[in-house]
Amino acid sequence: MSNISSNLNQAINHSVRVLESLKNLEPQVSKAADLIGECFRTGNKLLVCGNGGSAADASHFATELVVRFTKDRRALPAICLASDSGILTAAGNDYGFDKIFARQVAAFGQPGDVLICLTTSGNSKNVVGALEEAKARKLKTIAFLGRDGGSTIGMADIDLLVKNDSTARIQEAHQLLIHVLCEMIEAQLDKT
Repeated sequence: MSNISSNLNQAINHSVRVLESLKNLEPQVSKAADLIGECFRTGNKLLVCGNGGSAADASHFATELVVRFTKDRRALPAICLASDSGILTAAGNDYGFDKIFARQVAAFGQPGDVLICLTTSGNSKNVVGALEEAKARKLKTIAFLGRDGGSTIGMADIDLLVKNDSTARIQEAHQLLIHVLCEMIEAQLDKT
């Protein structure tokens, strides 16, 4: 029992340190909320993508916006690019796994839309491809990153970098950032 308790305490302490470090991202988080809020106010949409656990976080983010977060409000147009198995498998089969998100950005992305990418390593080739396609189509971009940001650092208009080497702690931090952004976006939309 004490080993389990020790593991839990260590995980909590590590998580708290990582979450505390997010205070340094306050200016970037504020810019991200403003960018997303402007996107919705002008009738545009949000595209969100990631792989594995980050795909689940992308789906979670889109769900909070389409359905509701803390209160009833209008549905906000957010699409998780990792959710449609038919599109993912066809794009992967026909164009390669590196193109699964870029192909969807090409199909759905319009100037004024925002692409949000989540990657704990910063080295996902399909995320890099999505960011490149978004830039070519004049979308605004936000990257949720981990570790040192990998090859993705600096590609997006706004980087939300969680500087840690633990995938679990990075994902926990990304989830908190998602929830904070949802709170901020709902507060902004209340004012319009």
